[in-house]
Amino acid sequence: MNIAIDGPAGAGKSTIAKMVARELGFIYVDTGAMYRAIAVYLTEHGVSPENEKIVADSISDITVEIRYENDIQMLYLNGENVTGKLRTEEVGNMASKASALPCVREKLLSLQRNLAETNDVVMDGRDIGTNILPNAKLKIYLTASIAVRAKRRYDELVGKGEIGADLAKIEKDIALRDKQDMERKIAPLRMARDAVLVDSSLMGIDEVAETIIRLAKERR
Repeated sequence: MNIAIDGPAGAGKSTIAKMVARELGFIYVDTGAMYRAIAVYLTEHGVSPENEKIVADSISDITVEIRYENDIQMLYLNGENVTGKLRTEEVGNMASKASALPCVREKLLSLQRNLAETNDVVMDGRDIGTNILPNAKLKIYLTASIAVRAKRRYDELVGKGEIGADLAKIEKDIALRDKQDMERKIAPLRMARDAVLVDSSLMGIDEVAETIIRLAKERR
């Protein structure tokens, strides 16, 4: 059984998907983290996403692997654990731009589909239900207002001890990322026709997870 969870940046997809996968005994696949791993490479090597040919050449030989260590998903880029580098704003903005490039999407698509064909998975991202797993038994479109998503991200950064977190800037960045994701030519962010809309603006994490778990059990 495949469960696809799509939605904009900061909607809580990864947190919720992990909870759902753990409860159901499924494998959690964080596609956004896979794109962020490539974004780490592009950022660290000074590769601009504006030139697709240069991007394609630069990532042609890189490897992106998902490994589980003590039941925690880790992302390895060329054999290096880059999990700790994935959640910076710089990498997030790069991932949003790079994920619109066909060469980047093709690099990761086969790995994602192979995982889903051979395992019960919960997969979250921007185009899981519309493009990567169009036949998923349950599709969720998880969203929240821009203000709520920005505040959640701000609280997360402050909780990690990051100095200088700027709520207004985070809100502006999220709005820009929404626009980029929804307007990109390749697999734009949109709600699949048969997806269930879940707006978490006024919901707690547990409530959202319980809603999706109930829907999964009904369709199993």
